Amino acid sequence: VQLVESGGGLVQAGGSLRLSCAASGNTFSINAMGWYRQAPGKQRDLVAAITSNGGSTNYADSVKGRFTISRDNAKNTMYLQMTSLKPEDTAVYYCTSGHYSRGSYTFNNWGQGTQVTVSS
Repeated sequence: VQLVESGGGLVQAGGSLRLSCAASGNTFSINAMGWYRQAPGKQRDLVAAITSNGGSTNYADSVKGRFTISRDNAKNTMYLQMTSLKPEDTAVYYCTSGHYSRGSYTFNNWGQGTQVTVSS
């Protein structure tokens, strides 16, 4: 599975961005996808995750109510709509894919990342 992110950039605080992640290859093996982010000097943290049918989503507390994850299976594409952006949302955002089972996600494929910078 190959994952390619797009949509990152520079935005002012309070603004919005939409990230996209296009999957190709053996996409039939995917039943969960997610977004992680990593700020300089910090660990990579889960931002949001979604199951293949969109029936289950999970969000980090820091983005609940501001970010929305979705996917279009016909296009093999996942999205992250980010609103009310804050400077602390600045990070490299990574797309990931894997599996969801018994309430737990396991991710094993990663994109190259896209930079999101929020200015104050």
